[in-house]
Amino acid sequence: MKSKDDILIITSYFPPETGAASNRIFALSEQLKHHKYKVKVLSPLPNYPYGKVFGAYRNKFKVNEIYKQIPVTRLFIFASKSNNKFIRLFSILSYAISLFFYLLITKTPQKQIIQCSPLFVGFFAVLAGRLRGKTLILNVSDLWPLAGLEMGILSKGLYYRILEYIEGFIYKHSDRIIGQSEEILTHVKKTIKTSTKPLFLYRNFPQFNLPKSSVEVAQDEIKFVYAGLLGIAQGIEEICKQVNFPENSSFHIYGDGPKADEVKAIVKNHKRIFYHGSLSRNELHKTLMPYNVTIIPLKNRIYGSVPSKIFEYSKLGLPILFFSDGEGADVVEQLGLGIAQREIDYKQLERNIKQIVQQEINLPTKAEVLAISKQAFNLETQFKAFEQSCLNYTESTIKQDK
Repeated sequence: MKSKDDILIITSYFPPETGAASNRIFALSEQLKHHKYKVKVLSPLPNYPYGKVFGAYRNKFKVNEIYKQIPVTRLFIFASKSNNKFIRLFSILSYAISLFFYLLITKTPQKQIIQCSPLFVGFFAVLAGRLRGKTLILNVSDLWPLAGLEMGILSKGLYYRILEYIEGFIYKHSDRIIGQSEEILTHVKKTIKTSTKPLFLYRNFPQFNLPKSSVEVAQDEIKFVYAGLLGIAQGIEEICKQVNFPENSSFHIYGDGPKADEVKAIVKNHKRIFYHGSLSRNELHKTLMPYNVTIIPLKNRIYGSVPSKIFEYSKLGLPILFFSDGEGADVVEQLGLGIAQREIDYKQLERNIKQIVQQEINLPTKAEVLAISKQAFNLETQFKAFEQSCLNYTESTIKQDK
């Protein structure tokens, strides 16, 4: 079959980095390649979540390579995971500026998919694209600066207003906008105050094969698991401090991030909570299969956020205990993937865990979760709709939209 359009994906995260953002963009690049698009990725030198450029990429300004059959150009970044917001900002800007000049002076595909956030990366990518007359498809996964405000990282003032202006600029000057949640698309409509901008809901549905049979195995102990970023928003350290897991149960934690050292210190001598460090995605999938329930928490309700763990771990057949409010809770409840505790109340979470262990709360079986996931989270069906809405159009169609 003849190749379709060339497409450039601009992102701040890409494997071998781990995490939801990296997995999401890699899955999109694989789908594009599978559907005969010539796809190339532009990203920073790998550094997430450790805040240090990975060994093989250190002391380099630019790297061109093929990662699992995907051409990737990796640009300079001053990597950091410092809690100092100025250092973090400098880190983001170092990549954003490298990206801006690369896009200005390098021949790149006409169609470009821009992952946003971070806002500054999105801004410089959109600005460069507009200056070069590119067709821009914006992939909005987080609502910054609103998410920063809700997490307590940002406060309203001059800097916040500047970020709001940048956000509006990015939305206004993109040709197509895809969002990870209905709340994101609603926010975009309100921000640009138009109903004519083409919007598309594109969930982070994973694409992988089950590592082994998902047949249920009887266990004397109910094993709860969290796997993902150990950051401010998740509040895993608070669960470790405030929730007592009952007899015949245990809580297992996998991942890395700013709160990893704190979590490790809290659970060091704990009898029922265990921290196992970080694993590769394939290793993690194999490791998670025997667990009974996954806990998916968001300490602060973040408007627009639907944790990708819902889609990832339901495909592994894990029933979900969702610990937050919002669209993620709606998805879990409406599809019957588990239960959602919308109020951030750690004593209530402890009671729910106890009732699950004592079988007073009945969660779906692994087989039921797998069946729901297969039907509701079909990546191929979603991609075909995305292709028709966002990729198969002419330049005259874009002018009509505007």
